[in-house]
Amino acid sequence: MNKTKTLLFTALALGLSHQVLAQDLTVKMTDLQTGKPVGTIELSQNKYGVVFTPELADLTPGMHGFHIHQNASCASSEKDGKVVLGGAAGGHYDPEHTNKHGFPWTDDNHKGDLPALFVSANGLATNPVLAPRLTLKELKGHAIMIHAGGDNHSDMPKALGGGGARVACGVIQ
Repeated sequence: MNKTKTLLFTALALGLSHQVLAQDLTVKMTDLQTGKPVGTIELSQNKYGVVFTPELADLTPGMHGFHIHQNASCASSEKDGKVVLGGAAGGHYDPEHTNKHGFPWTDDNHKGDLPALFVSANGLATNPVLAPRLTLKELKGHAIMIHAGGDNHSDMPKALGGGGARVACGVIQ
């Protein structure tokens, strides 16, 4: 085989392996109250971070807290004698153990803090958001959570941005 063919095959093999590594992920989201599907979120890597592109329906209109949670589970758990929907997902993804809620683009807070998710008046969420500190590779084995209320990206006046109850969840595989 001549050098030109060898270089061509090598470039092709490297290009294909890169495509496999950078493959988009699709996460099926479920309403935690009813157990019914509410749509999907596509995760794609680009040079700026991970883009979350929702195709969701039947959600309450308005702004919602939107986070990556530590565990790959959407099951309920019990805390202080009460059932917590989606509680098995654990807390926000925080590999640096900052124990602090904040903006998606700052470095001194949970890495799983995402931009708020907007749901239109007809219950649809289709606006993509960017998480600049995340990579697709590190997201596998975690959960995506949508909360009932908005997110002020702070622990004040309420912890974890004030998003409140967990309303929809999906496991990233």
